[in-house]
Amino acid sequence: MEVLRSALRGGRLHHGWIFSGPKGVGKFTCAVAFARIILDPAAVPNLAGDLEADPNSPTARLIEAGSHPDLHIIRKELALFSDNALLRSRKLMNIPLDVLRQYMIGGKTGDDKIHEAAAYRTAVLGHGKVFIIDEAELIDQYGQNALLKTLEEPPPLTYIILITARPERLFPTIRSRCQHVRFGALGEPAMEQWFKRSGLEVDADERAWIERFCEGSPGLAQIAAEYGFHQWQKTLDPMLRELDRGQFPAAMGQTLGELVESFASAWVKANRNASKDAANKDGARHVLALLAAHARRRLDDSCAEGGDPSRALAMIDHLRDAERQLASNVNLKHVLENLVVQWAQPAGQAAGA
Repeated sequence: MEVLRSALRGGRLHHGWIFSGPKGVGKFTCAVAFARIILDPAAVPNLAGDLEADPNSPTARLIEAGSHPDLHIIRKELALFSDNALLRSRKLMNIPLDVLRQYMIGGKTGDDKIHEAAAYRTAVLGHGKVFIIDEAELIDQYGQNALLKTLEEPPPLTYIILITARPERLFPTIRSRCQHVRFGALGEPAMEQWFKRSGLEVDADERAWIERFCEGSPGLAQIAAEYGFHQWQKTLDPMLRELDRGQFPAAMGQTLGELVESFASAWVKANRNASKDAANKDGARHVLALLAAHARRRLDDSCAEGGDPSRALAMIDHLRDAERQLASNVNLKHVLENLVVQWAQPAGQAAGA
């Protein structure tokens, strides 16, 4: 990223950054690499004049082990480790103000405890502090207001990186106080290189399907391979063909729910601190992504053949409605079942009409 290289070369780093882009394209990985250079006093210019951290330095080893005292990763899952029992019991659907207070900005939390602001402490190793907030779009409105004060009056040698796939959900006042780095999907050559290094054990057909589905996102490609999304597609194909013919596949809503449940259970098993509720939402988003890919193909086919695109457009609208309902915490089972009912209706006709 040229904007990051230029900032490092210039030696005058902005205190606030937003790394935005699709999920799985390397935003978090880049943020950690950026932090490694900021925090490593041994970082030196390479032959191109760009600062480069030694991968074997003490700083690099601490970061690799997750134990660098001046690199702070803020995630919604930190609520699980809070001293506040009420916070620990909450569903991990957002990043509440109390998480920011306890782990970053300080102040009184809901249990009446006062927390020191980690952002304002002196760096333990004396070379600055970096706070990376993952899924920053999940910070609630109270947290965003409190974070804004820190961005307006930043502590010296303190750098805040907000990682987000939905930058529009951050307050305009926050966006205006940060340097914005936009990440895009990887092109075919880069994805080819990634597949060679990934070690994924998939056959040619599955790899071709994953390449189409992930659309330049290595992170999504990894998840698709590990959790069997290609098999999901095979399971759904007969039902989607029924929908394409205007028929109602009665078992589809239940099948979608079972796919989400299988993903969430496997995710929680593989990630010790994962939230089942958050995993259910992620699983639902992956299912909706499969359905959206089908709807887009139908739309492309209709346009190419000079047919009527209204049904495909209606499918896309129903999927957007389902995404909004999920974001509003509508019951997942109801969302999926209603989606199938809506999809089966003739274009322009509401369900139940």
